[in-house]
Amino acid sequence: MRLSTNLILLFTAAVFAGHAQWLDHRDPNIPRTKDGKADLAAPAPKLFGKPDLSGVWEAERTPSSEFARVLGPGFEKVQVDAQDVTKEMISVFWGVKPQEEPLRPETVQMMKQHAFVSPGLQCLPSSIPVSTFVFNFKLVQAPNEIIMLTGTGDPPRQIYTDGRTLPKDPDPTWMGYSAGRWEGDTLVVETAGFNDKSYLDASGHPRSQSMRITERFHRRDLGHMDLEMTFDDSKYYTRPFTIKTVLHLMPDTDVLEYVCNEGEKDRAHVAN
Repeated sequence: MRLSTNLILLFTAAVFAGHAQWLDHRDPNIPRTKDGKADLAAPAPKLFGKPDLSGVWEAERTPSSEFARVLGPGFEKVQVDAQDVTKEMISVFWGVKPQEEPLRPETVQMMKQHAFVSPGLQCLPSSIPVSTFVFNFKLVQAPNEIIMLTGTGDPPRQIYTDGRTLPKDPDPTWMGYSAGRWEGDTLVVETAGFNDKSYLDASGHPRSQSMRITERFHRRDLGHMDLEMTFDDSKYYTRPFTIKTVLHLMPDTDVLEYVCNEGEKDRAHVAN
């Protein structure tokens, strides 16, 4: 795992620039325990005969001790709240030895020679998978699509579940094009058609326009959902690779609007 402290600080500074304040609204549809708290072990709800993935979710937080072990004890001192991010946001190869990362030689050289500037510093989308691993996000399930709203101010994702296939020659976009299908109680989402302007993480691992991401969402009960993400980009990586996490439901709250340009002062100091 290759980590550059300067690059990570640039990235996280952009991410932390506009943390929203969350609402506190008791959801009457959530089952409760006797003390009034959400019963996170209750069965997963159903909608249209399938698990209902709707809700505000947060990727499993990384312990501060793990950040300190890998990045040093000074890392937390420069963060507003280290628990707003996860190890996967820092590096999709967290815990992997550098020599075992499936990087092509030209990819390694590119990461060394080109300065990494987070798109977020220029008020541009962080994209996938960063938007999954920073703050939290909201899923809204409808009959033929699922909408994902992020806390990072990225454009909403539209995950179509109406049987359509991915476009064969798409115009590259920040968030790509997503088509989902159900395999039993697991939602499998294929996303392609990305541009090459964003990164997979704060370490600057790149993506090309040929990147394809497969996500598998399995809600095992009310409060927990397993997520597996597989990345396939033969331009930069010698083989596909997978990361896994657990998503936790955040009941009685919501994702609020975040506009990067409002009060933004960093972009003028970043070289284009």
